[in-house]
Amino acid sequence: MTTSGTMSRVHPVRRMAAEVDFRRLVRVRLGGQAGDGLFQGALFGAAFFNPEKATSAAAAASAFATVLLPYSLVGPFAGVLLDRWSRQRVLLVSNGLRSGLCALFALSLWRTGAISAASVGVALLLVSLNRFVLSGLSAALPQVVATRDLVTANALTTTAGQAATAVGGISSLGLRALWGDTDAGAARTALAAAAVYGLTCLLASRIGRRRLGPVQAHGGASLREALAEVARGLLDGTRHLRERPPAARALVTITVQRFLTGLMFVGTLLLYTDHGYLHRGFTGLGEVLTATVVGGVVAAAITPRVTRALGTQRWLALVLLGAAVTSAGLGPAYTHPALVTAALLLGVCSQAAKISVDTLLQESVDDAFRGRVFSLYDTVVNISFAAAAGVAALVLPDDGRSIAVLLTIAGGYAVTGVGYGLVVRRRMPGEPPEPVVSR
Repeated sequence: MTTSGTMSRVHPVRRMAAEVDFRRLVRVRLGGQAGDGLFQGALFGAAFFNPEKATSAAAAASAFATVLLPYSLVGPFAGVLLDRWSRQRVLLVSNGLRSGLCALFALSLWRTGAISAASVGVALLLVSLNRFVLSGLSAALPQVVATRDLVTANALTTTAGQAATAVGGISSLGLRALWGDTDAGAARTALAAAAVYGLTCLLASRIGRRRLGPVQAHGGASLREALAEVARGLLDGTRHLRERPPAARALVTITVQRFLTGLMFVGTLLLYTDHGYLHRGFTGLGEVLTATVVGGVVAAAITPRVTRALGTQRWLALVLLGAAVTSAGLGPAYTHPALVTAALLLGVCSQAAKISVDTLLQESVDDAFRGRVFSLYDTVVNISFAAAAGVAALVLPDDGRSIAVLLTIAGGYAVTGVGYGLVVRRRMPGEPPEPVVSR
């Protein structure tokens, strides 16, 4: 018989892999995020990289705001429901609905184009369901992973999910080459995404209905009663965060980081459109995004080890400073090789920051509040990203090149990293030096 002492010496990945429901949860994440990559490839290809359409900073900002703001407003509702409903059922039903909506989006894309009211409306519904899926995955993880393994689990699952999204996106490039860069070709890619979402629904059905929590479910309440508690749930979640400083300051920090990342992303997108400064098209942008994912894989490999030595909060401060140095040092060159290298390094920093924040929230927040807190988390960071798109429309030229904006982003990363580090050093009396148990 294996003793607890023996298990404590087993590598965290092996401990997690021994848990069948952890493996099933990872499969659901991989399937869903691969579908996201295919769907986003179809949407971006039709909206931004159709050779018959020009993309301005204002058009890009409008597109992001149209999608992200309603998407973010779903977050509070998702949180209350994730703390009341079976999270397994949420994953199952949401992926089933995404499959159907993606097929409907493909039809609308083929018949009316990417920017028609019908296509935008279906896309809004589809991405809104992502709130339930991603929030549910994060809230469920502590139910299938030991507390001491949360850093490693977050590193593995979030990075694997991003890699799956990248695989979906790269696949959309291949399908674009096969089916053409027209709306009809993008519609076929969206149908492929619908099939992947359908498969993910089947994968979710293999997990037990109550295995992913919540521990104290409120199954007897009606939907009307649950929705009526949204405002109270948000207030409770915010109050819960205020009582847990590591989680609260991590949420504020990632919100600022997401704004800076959003500003950088819109600028990069503009650089690679047919009318951008680099005008290398969807393939060039794909290379940048692939480099970002590779950086995320590196972050997943090193973050658990580094946090055991330095602590999660110190590591978060350091990667923000690393993002500042990378942005200021490589970005102003505005060449494709320099931007691919910068994307690799910023991918490390961004993913390391996300792993750290996810872990701080999971460790510091009680399970009864995790759904609400993670939905609040998703809501504020997506509103921040949408706000960045709005600012980008005002400050970026249509070709995407602006050294002043780039250096401002670098300064923002530096101020955030230094500020967070100082606050951590002056933590509240009675607060433990490092709340995350990652050994």
